Amino acid sequence: MNGHAMYSSIQQESNENLLVQHAPLVKRIAFHLHAKLPDSVQVDDLIQAGMIGLLEAIGQFDSVHGASFETYAGIRIRGAILDEVRRNDWTPRSVSRNLREMAAAINKVEGKKSGPAQQHEIAKELGITLEKYQKMAREASIARVFSIEEMESDDDGPGFDVADVADGPSQLLYDEGFRESLIDTIHELPEREQLVMSLYYEEELNLREIGEVLDVSESRISQIHGQAMARIRAGMQEWTAA
Repeated sequence: MNGHAMYSSIQQESNENLLVQHAPLVKRIAFHLHAKLPDSVQVDDLIQAGMIGLLEAIGQFDSVHGASFETYAGIRIRGAILDEVRRNDWTPRSVSRNLREMAAAINKVEGKKSGPAQQHEIAKELGITLEKYQKMAREASIARVFSIEEMESDDDGPGFDVADVADGPSQLLYDEGFRESLIDTIHELPEREQLVMSLYYEEELNLREIGEVLDVSESRISQIHGQAMARIRAGMQEWTAA
């Protein structure tokens, strides 16, 4: 075996080892993201997309840049899965429409008073019962106005869900003013909504786990999360307006 063939054989074996070694990472990321998506999304589809991301990472990784392979692979895997989510647009159009209406109602209510809009006030502005509003808020929990996962990673994917393309170009995530406005808006959320967002996006707990931490039902956490998403959208109106 000549030197080139020997190198190719060693490289192939190394790549296969990386694939086997990091397959659990693909599953971990896929299941984490799956917990934030509608029930109609199959986790196997996300795992398959993540494995493609892992293969791309193995082929493109350059240790000279200093990052560990696991860090680099995690970014590529997450990006590949989020690409799959965007391609399939698993957020129902009605949910995105309801989220826009909730945000508009929040802005109207808060334009008439000081302090955050309350559930019953938002429902009244929408002309619906409190029970129906709470159902809307729970459904809004699955709508990704913009993906905080994508904003925190350094991959090149856009941060807006496909269903919200009309709301603004993906380049907004790279605008310093947009980032600062987003951070300020999140910090202005009511304390309970801030806590849910922190546990969900920073601590990476799912809605059921957050419910256990706060001793309330998963349904209630879903409602709080959905309302927080609508409130963020309302606060970011200057950036997300068509």
